[in-house]
Amino acid sequence: MSGTTVALMWEARAAEGRGAELLEWARARTGELARTPLRGELLRAPQDRVLVITWWDAAYGDELPELPEPAPGIVARPVHRWRFESLGPAGG
Repeated sequence: MSGTTVALMWEARAAEGRGAELLEWARARTGELARTPLRGELLRAPQDRVLVITWWDAAYGDELPELPEPAPGIVARPVHRWRFESLGPAGG
C-alpha cells in the first residue's frame, strides 16, 4: 500500500453512429485490466463521449494498467488521457 490514490481518466468520442459500440468496448476493456482498481466508473455524455475513471492505490508515477486505444473507426478523434493524484475530500 502506497498511501496515495491516483485516478486515471480515459475519454473518447465515438465515430458517428458508434456510441453504443464504444461504450460496450470500454466496459469490456475495463473488465480486462491486468489488475483490479480500487474503484472504476464508466460515464457517458452528449456527442457519444465515453469516460472511464479508475482509482488506484499507487504513487503518481507508478506504472498502472490503462485502457488501450480502440480499433480504428470506432472513435472520432484520438483518446484523451489524464492522471491525477487525490488530495482528499473537497471542502475539508
